[in-house]
Amino acid sequence: MAACSCLRSVFEFETNRVVRIYSVWYGSLKSIIHFMVFLYVSIVLLADRRYQKKDSVISSMHVKVKGVSQTENRVWDTAEYTIPGQGVNSFFVLTNIITTENQTQRLCPEFPFAKAVCTTDKSCMKGRVDPQGNGIQTGKCVKYNRTINTCEVSAWCPVESTKAAPTPAILDSAENFTVLIKNNIHFPKFDYTTTNIPPKFNISCTYNKHKAPLCPIFRLRDILQEAGEKFSEVAVQGGIIGIEINWDCNLDKWGHRCSPNYGFRRLDDKRANEALYPGYNFRFARYYKQPGGREERTLIKAYGIRFDILIFGTAGKFDFFEMVVYIGSVLSYFGLAQLAVDCLLTSPMSCCCKPDPVKEYYYNKKCQEVLGPRWLESGQTLFYVTFVDEPGILMIDKLSETSLQTNEGRIIDKHQGDFMQSSRLPYWDRTISPQNPEELQLLQNRREGPSWCCCGKCRPADLIWERLCCRKTDGPCVTTSPLFVQLVLSEPVLKFALLYKDPLLDVTGAGRKPFRHCAYEQYIRWRFGEGDLGARAVIPNCCRWRIRDAFPSENGEYRGFGKKK
Repeated sequence: MAACSCLRSVFEFETNRVVRIYSVWYGSLKSIIHFMVFLYVSIVLLADRRYQKKDSVISSMHVKVKGVSQTENRVWDTAEYTIPGQGVNSFFVLTNIITTENQTQRLCPEFPFAKAVCTTDKSCMKGRVDPQGNGIQTGKCVKYNRTINTCEVSAWCPVESTKAAPTPAILDSAENFTVLIKNNIHFPKFDYTTTNIPPKFNISCTYNKHKAPLCPIFRLRDILQEAGEKFSEVAVQGGIIGIEINWDCNLDKWGHRCSPNYGFRRLDDKRANEALYPGYNFRFARYYKQPGGREERTLIKAYGIRFDILIFGTAGKFDFFEMVVYIGSVLSYFGLAQLAVDCLLTSPMSCCCKPDPVKEYYYNKKCQEVLGPRWLESGQTLFYVTFVDEPGILMIDKLSETSLQTNEGRIIDKHQGDFMQSSRLPYWDRTISPQNPEELQLLQNRREGPSWCCCGKCRPADLIWERLCCRKTDGPCVTTSPLFVQLVLSEPVLKFALLYKDPLLDVTGAGRKPFRHCAYEQYIRWRFGEGDLGARAVIPNCCRWRIRDAFPSENGEYRGFGKKK
């Protein structure tokens, strides 16, 4: 059975019920929100090209630095001020130097930093190596100059004697050097390859943000200027400058564009103090041998600017599925209008903190309160009862110890159905109109009955949920109403209802049981309306016995109302 139910659900379709409200204010609010959402979605779709399939760039880079600089003693060319191999996608330009020439391996005084200054040999330890020193201590204290003694070391001597970089920078004229950046890129998803060298490349051009934005030749001074720095200041201590190449490519035929955008910024922290080693520098040496075979070297502490080339970018091309996915993902944004209007309509109070009948009417039409399955499984019992002298339906979820008549509950609205169509039945007595208020006037005075009975027609009952009267206060019983007789007890009406549900039913041979159960259903539809309350709707004691008397059981036994959990 479970398998058949699952198979049946495959061929079922469910849809939501819509409550339509004709209101200028709420309709305008919905339209405004829909327009704003549509405008936002359209702008993002076109501006960010959400209709395209994207791919990330794969690139290779090659640079060539050109320039010549002259100092007091020598001329510096490309082979000397450009040092390769400092990193991937980067190059280094020398701007300042400290040289220590004619160094040989021997014994000599250490440079006088704090831990190397001494007064006696006891201040020096044989074999000690200080991270800030230049060699290995021999354990002797020797003169460094006329005023200072330092520990003797075995090192390349003489040791480097200058710690501060020269100011101004020795090679500050390197600001006029130029660099050619050759960048090839590839987008594998679209099998597209291009380069930053324009088809009609002019080798005499120089990059300018406004006049020549696509020229791949850059002057170092212009690079630092675009990064917000001054070349002469950075050249003293050195620094790290980033050259950003951004490829934002549109590969659609109707709007093809794929050219680089260049950007520049400083990457190191120029605010660092001397203890944190500001700028950018490193040491290297050039070795040579004298005619006698003695090895010597020239130690160079190089300050300069390292240029890191950062290449990133994406390419996009129209893709139907990407557009469908984007549109599908933003359709939920249009639900913001319904959410906003629902919040305004379902709020229980108006602006003046008074109940709003319009909001209450909308809430009753849209919302239906039900109890969750966990609550029902906790052993509680739920009943629905109605009284002819009180409006609405009473929902009872807690039983008293005496009877259902005295229970308190919550009032819920009656769901009106099409029960008035019964007036068109051929057996209907039209002498009494259902719209006449006198129909519900009870016609008989109250007589004695159980203590919980108010109409005088109820009979004693043992079960608590069967101790229920049709009235809340004393008065005539509803069973004496002509409307009760015609809607609930009229055999022609019940016969019509039975044959309407089952045209082949043998009414004459089925006994009185079908009429009795049909009368129960007629009463529930009449008093509780069309809905899902029938399984838990309780028929008053007087009405139940009146129906049983009209359509008795053959053996005189009745199952009665069962407690439903």
